[in-house]
Amino acid sequence: MDFYEVIQRRRSVRKYKTDPVGDDKLHRILNAARLAPSAANRQPIFFIVVRDDKIKQRLKDAYSQEWFFTAPMIICACALPDKAWKRNDGKTYIDVDVAIAMDHLILAATAEGLGTCWIAAFKPSVVKEVLNISDNVEPLILTPLGYPEVIPASTYRKPLNEIIREIK
Repeated sequence: MDFYEVIQRRRSVRKYKTDPVGDDKLHRILNAARLAPSAANRQPIFFIVVRDDKIKQRLKDAYSQEWFFTAPMIICACALPDKAWKRNDGKTYIDVDVAIAMDHLILAATAEGLGTCWIAAFKPSVVKEVLNISDNVEPLILTPLGYPEVIPASTYRKPLNEIIREIK
């Protein structure tokens, strides 16, 4: 499938098969995330792949939606604040850097026939404790990763004329 088809097919999947994801696919997906651009090429990202069912169960204290834990694995995208590039006014681009890497990961997963669902509404302190994440690392995004049991319908998107202002 070509790039634009991947973008059009990407969905937030909330029903997964239990089929395992092969290491070769996982490697390609994580490599796509690794290749994402970041401000000043600082690469302030770190990923944790969780396959262990006991650890996944403990993560329910951080995010309690049952569907989330039906996928064979969960990926936690983390920020490394000490590595972030800062603008002269002090603004860091770390959230943007992690978001770009996560978008690469999600699109690569789609290209591999896998589903994901971007989750930011979780309790970071619980994720840090369960995954034994050090103080200098910040978990920002979680996603399940697995084969979709159901492909969700597309959702409404604003037309281009509502989101673009062109200056000629």
